[in-house]
Amino acid sequence: MSEFSVRGKRVVVVGGGRSGVAAALLLRDRGAAVTLTDVRAEIAEATRLLEAGITLELGYHDSRTLRTADLIVMSPGVAWRLPILEDARSAGVPAIGEVELASRWLRGRVIAITGTKGKSTTTTLVGRMLQAAGMDAGVGGNIGTALALQVPASTPESIHVVEVSSFQLEGTDTFRPWIAAVLNFSPDHLDRHASVEEYAAAKQRIFANQDAHDWTVTNTDDPAAVSLTATSRAKRAWFGLNTRPDEGVTVTEGAVSYVTSSSRLPLVPLTAVRLIGRHLLADVVAAAAIARLAGVTADAMTRAVEGFGGLEHAMELVAEHGGVRFINDSKATNVESARRAIESFEGGLVPILGGRFKGGDLRDLREPLRARARAVVAIGEARDRVREALGGAVDVEEANSMGEAVERAFELASPDGVVLLAPACASFDMFADYAERGRVFKQEVRRIVDRRGPSARV
Repeated sequence: MSEFSVRGKRVVVVGGGRSGVAAALLLRDRGAAVTLTDVRAEIAEATRLLEAGITLELGYHDSRTLRTADLIVMSPGVAWRLPILEDARSAGVPAIGEVELASRWLRGRVIAITGTKGKSTTTTLVGRMLQAAGMDAGVGGNIGTALALQVPASTPESIHVVEVSSFQLEGTDTFRPWIAAVLNFSPDHLDRHASVEEYAAAKQRIFANQDAHDWTVTNTDDPAAVSLTATSRAKRAWFGLNTRPDEGVTVTEGAVSYVTSSSRLPLVPLTAVRLIGRHLLADVVAAAAIARLAGVTADAMTRAVEGFGGLEHAMELVAEHGGVRFINDSKATNVESARRAIESFEGGLVPILGGRFKGGDLRDLREPLRARARAVVAIGEARDRVREALGGAVDVEEANSMGEAVERAFELASPDGVVLLAPACASFDMFADYAERGRVFKQEVRRIVDRRGPSARV
């Protein structure tokens, strides 16, 4: 098969975010005449792109530019139903995503990880485990470094550990991971996908091109994930925290272990795990299952886990004052993730919920909150929806800003409770993204800490 080439081709990149910029620079380096278009009038990397010889069309999308292109590369943040894109595709212009583009030039093997929740923690842990074992492992995709930026340094010995979202997977065509992991599945992103079925179909593209030389890794705790991967042609590997697989990775006798019907191989002692919440322990189990397939030893896995305190905005302990802990789980952008966060605590809980609703059923939080929460503080566009879904199970109060929400939640959680930011919604009504939301939460917590003096622990 001849190598994919764009030399001399007219390529349009749609979207000037992190992935789009990386794709444009890679395409230019590979000899394409590149235009990057974005509906925003200004993008952060404009100067860098212009200096690289890339044409910018900002503040609009020009149908002529798209219809006369040889190839369109989509940033994951741009919807595939964009009318101007559908027009170009109907005219015969092929369109792919940034992950698909990069994968065509990678020389190393790919470990791809998807799921409705837990992707970032699992991906990061797998990368750390491989690196602890001395392997040439790069981590990126939906987190960290865009996959396109890993292409120049890719060698046959490289392993690319890639978090892939449904938005990235729907733009794939030939993408073929050596190891593809589906951590779990529940309704999400229904503000962009037309249905749960469409969302599932995007997720299934992670193993669409695999064969018997590859691996599909699946969670026995999640029947929806098991069903989703049933058509995979790859070899199967299993992990489970609550349901022990017949052969796979689970927790038993104080350790994350690989088990069969007749044997047990300890991989990571539970004493090495520093993460808050049983759902994050499930991510450790998943990472160990994936890393084992890649040849990582138990010692390297343990060293990686011991040195990992978690990701920012994922069950992050921000501060403690007067017996009240403040936990930042801004990455909990869907109902299932919020439920897992809520169930990590026994009681005295005051969650901050709300934002831009993405789908799912907030009523799924009623019983976990009834058993654990003193109240809920609702913010953002979804405040009325939160009150309607949860009223009667728990008191629901409203706040107009993150500062107001943190202050009220602290009052309700005192003197011995937990303030938990686990919004179950996207952030775009009030913030640029979940990371800005988490940073603002932490700033407001620190204001409380600063006012209350040295008894606070940060």
